[in-house]
Amino acid sequence: MTIAEIILIIVVIALIAFILYYYFRGSSGQVSISRPMESRVDEYLDRHFEHMVEEWSLMDKYQVRTFREHNDPALIKEEKRMDGLKEFRHEMTDTLTGLEERLNVLETEISGK
Repeated sequence: MTIAEIILIIVVIALIAFILYYYFRGSSGQVSISRPMESRVDEYLDRHFEHMVEEWSLMDKYQVRTFREHNDPALIKEEKRMDGLKEFRHEMTDTLTGLEERLNVLETEISGK
């Protein structure tokens, strides 16, 4: 075995050791050996979360709180209005049912004559 072959074997072993170390430890050292895939996904999300929020136009808790402070009164008002409309619809359904029954009675009286 020549010196070149020995150096080549050492380089290959070092390269394999580095790849295994990087795979199991990850670049930030937070990759779990028992769950390498899940911890890599977690690491990826930790690194890219801010970019994903911005790219997908998501809102953080502060933006949600600000939105609720500004829009809750209007939303509550609209919910009350919707409740009134639902009640009106229920009353109109009852009224129409009563009118249909009266119309059916009148039609049977007319057709019976």
